Amino acid sequence: MKNFMKRKRKGSCSSPAPPGCSSRHQPRAPAATMSSCSSDKSQSSSACDNIPLTPAQQQAAAVGAEQDWAAAKAFYDNLVSTKRPRPPKPQNAITVAVSSRALFDMVKDRKIYEEEGVETYVKYQEENENVPLKPGPAFYFVKALEQVNARLRELYPNDEELFDIVLMTNNHAQVGVRLINSINHYSLSIERFCMTGGESPIGYLTAYLTNLYLSADSEKVQEAIEAGIASATMFTANKDIPYCDKQLRVAFDGDAVLFSDESEQIVKEHGLDRFFEHEQMNENKPLAQGPLKGFLEDLGKLQKKFYAKDERLDCPIRTYLVTARSAASSGARVLKTLRSWGLEIDEALFLAGAPKGPILVKIRPHIFFDDQMFHIEGAQQLGTIAAHVPYGIGQKYYKSKPKDDTVKK
Repeated sequence: MKNFMKRKRKGSCSSPAPPGCSSRHQPRAPAATMSSCSSDKSQSSSACDNIPLTPAQQQAAAVGAEQDWAAAKAFYDNLVSTKRPRPPKPQNAITVAVSSRALFDMVKDRKIYEEEGVETYVKYQEENENVPLKPGPAFYFVKALEQVNARLRELYPNDEELFDIVLMTNNHAQVGVRLINSINHYSLSIERFCMTGGESPIGYLTAYLTNLYLSADSEKVQEAIEAGIASATMFTANKDIPYCDKQLRVAFDGDAVLFSDESEQIVKEHGLDRFFEHEQMNENKPLAQGPLKGFLEDLGKLQKKFYAKDERLDCPIRTYLVTARSAASSGARVLKTLRSWGLEIDEALFLAGAPKGPILVKIRPHIFFDDQMFHIEGAQQLGTIAAHVPYGIGQKYYKSKPKDDTVKK
């Protein structure tokens, strides 16, 4: 598995694969290439070639992109209506891509798709386009991100280092009106859409400079993880609990989420005694980073903006480490690793193998990331919105597959 190095926020971005072109095996096209599909009828319509750009062409493309953005900004700023905040520049934003089935409850809609086909499904959406969809598992997380943005805009009116939510869905464009109406109904600030009409949207994640991808489709999430993008499968809680509407709360597991699965491999292959030995011997050696390290880093960067304005005690972001590790025998390495990364975690909870569900009920996070389905299910049962990260050796033992996730759309 590739190391999950944090994406650079500046520079040009590779173009998304054109419709019909596979992007699975080339998720990160170099910035010095551009994709094109052959129009020769004698060749396969899915054949794509990478044509290298000269340095002069690269510079011209970068200048052109800046000019396009400046023109778009000027146009937006001159609009009569200024009630909606302008989306931040993608290179500066922390982009969270959310699928329609993660953002909204589309269980009934999906059943129509499965049982009656795509045409009936599209017709149903058109006939009900003025009926708002109900909130899905990622809904309150998105609302909390927007609350953070509102606070940041108060403190830093001209800063564009904000969360940018992108709706990333393989729905057909005809369904877009209902999605837009639902977003407007809840006053969500989601301006960027990617609707791929049945094709996988994963190839577009890099083009949108995605920092985090949330979906209800475990196969798409696995594909994104393999492309080096922080991703998780969303699961709806089995019962409702109230969420804090003034503070974004994000809980992370440690191994195979924030950190690599190096230590977890020792547990699975050699048992706990060997694991404790290994951790004590390597206490001063930082763990390698896992798939969600970059997102914790993004949260920490925004937290420091509030600290700089003397808002530490009233910061609208709070982070939690909720790990099955025990503090005395294996906790020091975790804390020293975070310190070596220059990252703070607000609360560190070492449970020594105890269930995580009761602790999560106390925290009431908007989202909880874990690599083990055992912990995901325990969190669900007690009302926590959980997100499964399909990374590391633990995936040999548990699969990220929702009970109703049998047919994809």
